[in-house]
Amino acid sequence: MDWFDSIILGIVEGLTEFLPVSSTGHMILTNKLLGYGDNIPEQLKTFEIVIQFAAILAIAIVYRDKIFQVLGFGRKETVKGLSVDALPTRRLNLIHVLLGIVPPLVAAFLFRDYIKGGGFNYVPVLWALVVGGIYMWISEVLYDSGKIKRTAETMDDITYKQALIIGFIQCVSALWPGFSRSGSTIAGGMLTGLSYRASADFSFFIAIPIMTAATGYELLTNIDQFRSGAIDVGFLVTGFIVSFVVAWIVVVAFLKVLQKVKLKYFAWYRFALAAIFYLFILR
Repeated sequence: MDWFDSIILGIVEGLTEFLPVSSTGHMILTNKLLGYGDNIPEQLKTFEIVIQFAAILAIAIVYRDKIFQVLGFGRKETVKGLSVDALPTRRLNLIHVLLGIVPPLVAAFLFRDYIKGGGFNYVPVLWALVVGGIYMWISEVLYDSGKIKRTAETMDDITYKQALIIGFIQCVSALWPGFSRSGSTIAGGMLTGLSYRASADFSFFIAIPIMTAATGYELLTNIDQFRSGAIDVGFLVTGFIVSFVVAWIVVVAFLKVLQKVKLKYFAWYRFALAAIFYLFILR
């Protein structure tokens, strides 16, 4: 790796981790463009774990007050412009979070070897971009048609049933790299009756424990890379800082313009990316 690689990968991770475009898919395709091909070195895998943790830290800071609330510390939300004020009932709790994260974590753990073996190939990723885009587009059409009764305007209005359904929907993204965890949860939330804002907030919020668990597991399996000094600390620090800053900016900006940015726009982007990559890069 060189400095250019660490900066590019940090930017890609920060830009795509929380948008409904699939960060995993983008990292796989970016590695291809950088010349790593199918033989991804262990140092690069460790590097990607570190920069993903940076993105987790960024989203945790954005939702820090909600984290304190759910954990029972009783702090009020103070992140202005990022989430609508919680209702006095403050119904979101650890049970909602567990219902939303346990299904995908179990699926990812049980099928980890299968996913690593076949899911990270380029063709399945491109298909995931297309199928995920279609799913998001159809979900938004149904949502905008008024046929779905909106029952939750904020994250605190979510029911246990809605949280569980979103959790099971995430299993698709856990098993199919490129489908997009945020895309599946936002669209799934809208289908269950959540507002666009509530869906995005809940999607980003449950990403914190999901990504922490996944990143922690991968970190433990690659701990020898750190002990042996096989990867340059400078590359890690550079990628970490870039990923953190970019991820924080993206989340803040996305939540501020959420009502103006339709899922179909991300779907169009996914279709175009898959087509361009298939026609001009893989051939």
